[in-house]
Amino acid sequence: MKQFFVACFCLMICVSCSQDKQPIKGETAYQKEQNAMFKDVTKSPLKEKDLKHFTGLDFFKVDSSYIVTATLQRTPNSKWFTMKTTTERVTKERIYGVLHFELKGVKCKLNIYQGKDLMKSEGYEDYLFLPFLDETNGIETYGGGRYIDTRIPEGNTMVINFNEAYNPYCAYNEKYSCP
Repeated sequence: MKQFFVACFCLMICVSCSQDKQPIKGETAYQKEQNAMFKDVTKSPLKEKDLKHFTGLDFFKVDSSYIVTATLQRTPNSKWFTMKTTTERVTKERIYGVLHFELKGVKCKLNIYQGKDLMKSEGYEDYLFLPFLDETNGIETYGGGRYIDTRIPEGNTMVINFNEAYNPYCAYNEKYSCP
């Protein structure tokens, strides 16, 4: 857990030049997909009262400098640990590896996680979870950080698109739990 916070702090320093947040209602396919999901009453994490007034998520302007190629240093012998969440729920996670990359001229590294139970679920066998903190947390984004979902790569490099970082569901509705 300590490594998680150290890695998050490192990224916070790396992403010190925050992007201007603008109410872009669907500039990219990813953003359009997110807005459609949030508008869908059967899938949305929004409370009923918030869903009535929902017109779209606010996104930062897309910036290609936030798309990086990272080297994945796998950690095959990492131990499973209990990750606390914002509720009583806990998850078993392990550090799948460490991502090394450069962002705006600064060398960075982040831990990337794999969930023990989730990897047993159909469609999530190769799922990885990348949580991170930056200077927007608690001001323009969720205070506990943002997340990126990704998949285990075939090789040792991964493209990480920080433009696709999202606030977890607990930022919109306390019935959800977030690490």
